[in-house]
Amino acid sequence: MNQIKQTSIQVAELANGQTMSIPVFTVGDRNSGPHVYIQANMHGAEVQGNAVIYALLEKLKTVRLSGSITLVPYANPIGCNQKSGEFTLGRFDPITGENWNRMYHDHTHLVEEFAIHHTASSEQEIRSEFKKLLIEKTDELLNQPLHTMKTGKRIAVNLQRLAHEADFVLDLHTGPISSKHLYCPEYAQTSAGYFNIPHTLLIPNEFGGAMDEACFCPWWTLSETLKKHGKQFDVLNEAFTVELGSQEHIDLSEAQLDADSILSYLSHKEVILEGRYQPSSIKRYACYLKDYKTFYAPMGGMVEYVAPLGGHIKAGETLVNILRMDKYVQGVALNPIKFEHDAIAILHFASASVNQGTELYSLFTNYFEL
Repeated sequence: MNQIKQTSIQVAELANGQTMSIPVFTVGDRNSGPHVYIQANMHGAEVQGNAVIYALLEKLKTVRLSGSITLVPYANPIGCNQKSGEFTLGRFDPITGENWNRMYHDHTHLVEEFAIHHTASSEQEIRSEFKKLLIEKTDELLNQPLHTMKTGKRIAVNLQRLAHEADFVLDLHTGPISSKHLYCPEYAQTSAGYFNIPHTLLIPNEFGGAMDEACFCPWWTLSETLKKHGKQFDVLNEAFTVELGSQEHIDLSEAQLDADSILSYLSHKEVILEGRYQPSSIKRYACYLKDYKTFYAPMGGMVEYVAPLGGHIKAGETLVNILRMDKYVQGVALNPIKFEHDAIAILHFASASVNQGTELYSLFTNYFEL
């Protein structure tokens, strides 16, 4: 039986002096193999990841481990307590308006100098020293005077500090109304096949502020920079954003399947030694981030979402119907809106009431089978 240890880290302090902390669970021996970091609920309404972490902890009690795993539910305690009526908000910092998942720190500026000093170093030394550098520089951010960092950034950097210790990072999210999909760096495309997730977005080496990018961009940039200096260095560190479905919803049965999917990936990475966790035989489709298209509402109105999530639609098929009762006598009340490309519908807006310019759907185009 593996022992689960629980600690916490303080990340914020409220106006009444109450402190906000994040629970941190660890299992396994940090000196025995790869280390994994898994977090959930950075956005307040995206709660399914907490159920998946619960399912993982239950399963990790009895699996054979060759490494260690850190798991952090409720990663953003401010976001998950940010309510408006019956709805959870928590996607944006209510003070600054910034996306909670776009405040991680970009360390890629460290790469050039590091690469120059390590062109003659062994691969093992490079991996060890670069990880130490990432942790050291993140600690320097956290050790700055408290008045130099806003709350959202402090939460993000505390989480990033834990993630930089890991070899593999999984950031669990959900969409508004969404099918399961995976954000995967292009170099790790093969690894996408070990998750039981049918749709994969392949993302480039571009930092946009998210956790997965904060973790893989420095390593990917290091590999490319060392190559320019004549040294081959493969990227072994991997980081993914795992989209588990729709927000404001917990499904404990589905969480068991999601946990098995993650354990399949970790089995492939030899973090756990369990042959029973294998990828399902499903069709998997991918597209590059540049081909992931957002369809905006061409008019305001009441929307019927016609294209099924995960469904393949043909160019010219109806994507949504927009109802405009103000046009019933003069004009057109029911407006079928079509999409001009073959596509896979991945997610859509949560509400049927939309303004012009609302992001109605996100869709794979130019997709291909993995």
